[in-house]
Formats: sequence, C-alpha cells, structure tokens
Amino acid sequence: MQFANINGVTLHYQVISAPEDKPTLVFANSLATDFRIWRDCIVRLVGDCSIIMYDKRGHGLSDVTPAPYKMDDHVNDLAGLLDHLGISNAVICGLSVGGMIAQGLLYMRPDLVRAMILCDTAAKIGNDETWNERIGMVKEAGLQALVEANMQRWFTPEFHKNRADDLAGYSNMFLRTPVDGYLGTAMALRDSDLRMAAVEVKVPTICIVGDQDGSTPPELVLATAKLIPDSRYEVIKGAGHIPCVEQPEMLVEIIKAFLKDADIT
Repeated sequence: MQFANINGVTLHYQVISAPEDKPTLVFANSLATDFRIWRDCIVRLVGDCSIIMYDKRGHGLSDVTPAPYKMDDHVNDLAGLLDHLGISNAVICGLSVGGMIAQGLLYMRPDLVRAMILCDTAAKIGNDETWNERIGMVKEAGLQALVEANMQRWFTPEFHKNRADDLAGYSNMFLRTPVDGYLGTAMALRDSDLRMAAVEVKVPTICIVGDQDGSTPPELVLATAKLIPDSRYEVIKGAGHIPCVEQPEMLVEIIKAFLKDADIT
C-alpha cells in the first residue's frame, strides 16, 4: 500500500510500473467505491502502460474530510498526487464522478492530461432535486437507504441473477463508504456542470457506457460525447454503470483500441 499527504489529505494509491516508453494510465473511481473496482481491467493492462490507481478523499483508505466537498477538491487532489509522483501527460480514465474529475483536471491542469477515457459519466450528472433527495435520505437513514436502488442502477439483471456473491461484495463496498465521503462527493456532483468546458476539449477522448446503465444512461453519455470535439462513443452490451466489474474484457479491448488509434502506445 502506498500513501501520500496531498493538500493536507492522506491519499491511498498504487503504482504499477511499465517500461519508460509506455504511456501512463490513471484510474479514478466512482462514488461509493474504491480503486479495487478496476482490478479485472488492471490485470489485462499490466505491461502495456504504467498504471496509477487511487482512492479519492472520503473513500477507501484515503482520509475522510467533513462534507461538503467541491469538485475542485477532488481535482486538486488528483493534480497534487500526479505532481507528487512526477507524472504529466497521462491518460485519465474516470468512471462516473471519476470522469468528472478527469474533465476538471483537463480544464485546470491541461499539462497533466494527454487523453481522456470517460466511462459512464457526463459533463453534468443529475440535478439538484435528485441529489438533494439522496443526500437527505443518507442524512436521515444512512447509506442503507440507498444501497438496493444503487445496485439496480450499477448492475444488470443478469449480474443480479448469476453473480450473487459479487453483488453482496459490492453492496458491502457501498455500505462501508464513510457517510461524509458519500455526502461530500454527492454535493460536489450536484454542484458541478462542465458542459461549457466540454466544448473546449482538445485532447483525444472516448466516452464509454454500459447499455443498461441506470445512473448515467447511454443517452446522457452520448450527449456529452456530442459536446466534445472529435470524441468517440462506445456502448458496452451487458453492462450497467460499472463495466470494469461487469464486462472488463470488453472495456479493456475498447481502451486498447482507443490508445492505438490515438497513437498512445
């Protein structure tokens, strides 16, 4: 395990090195998960690129700071971590809020971003009413009040039917997220709108979504892809909101093809 104090927050991260001529791929995870969600992708990418994973503040083994958070807090944490590691010109692969962190990083620190892989995310996710309802439910009854609905949005009916043990594990991951980490990041999502910044993107970008994503459905992800100049758009069949868990082989295949087409190898 590796830790660093960034902006007064201890962040948990992991680096898997590759030859110096290989690109660096940074993974940013979704709300109420930690970087273990990327495992089945990472094992298929080792050696092809240097890999950085981290737990954003309020998640995993990173520090929990009091809510509310701003998206800039998460963006500055990732920027600080990459500066700490001496990394620039990286490919940022972000899922859900991780994708918004990637977009914010490009806007604030373009020197750090060579390309973006935006998984099941958008330039604007949800609205005040939806987020305030979820925030209120967690304040009143804890994360238990949201877990069943979130698992329905995260995973397909096929996953629920055939992978009950995995479903239980990801429910545990959700439930063990610190309440301040969930609330702070939900508030950051509620208050973030990167649609104006999206039209200014000048780096290679691909937007990927599971065909059964109940959190950021295909039409929402496509709308963001249409905002980003020259971006690609891919749908993964048989996946919900977290294709790195449900369809890692297909997600890695898409990532590798994107890197090759963008001449990032």
